[in-house]
Amino acid sequence: MSKKMFGEIMRQAQKIQEEIQKKQEEVKKMTVEASAGGGMVVAKANGAGEIISIKIDKEVVNPEDIEMLEDLVVAAINEAIKRAHELAQSEMAKVSMPFNLPGMPDLSNLFGKL
Repeated sequence: MSKKMFGEIMRQAQKIQEEIQKKQEEVKKMTVEASAGGGMVVAKANGAGEIISIKIDKEVVNPEDIEMLEDLVVAAINEAIKRAHELAQSEMAKVSMPFNLPGMPDLSNLFGKL
C-alpha cells in the first residue's frame, strides 16, 4: 500500500470518527416519550437512555393501590428506555450506513446496551 493511499484511508477514518462523535452528541440531546395506563404515567428519556422526567396524573395515585402505580411507572420507564435505544440505533445507522463495509465494526451499539 502506498503512503498516499494510506494517508487517504487515515483521512477517511478521521472523518468517520468525527461524524460519529457529532451524531452521538446530537442523539444525546434528542428525547423520546412513553406512557403507560392510557397516558396516566409518562416517562421522557434522552437519546443516551437516561430518564429525564416522569409525569404522573393525580388520578392514578391511589394510596390503596400503590402496586398499580409502581407497575405503571416501571412500564413507562422501560418503554422510554427502549425507544431511546431504538432512536440511538436508528440515528447511528445513518452515519455508519455509507461505511458499512465488510470488516467494519458494528456502530449501532456505540452507547452500549441501554
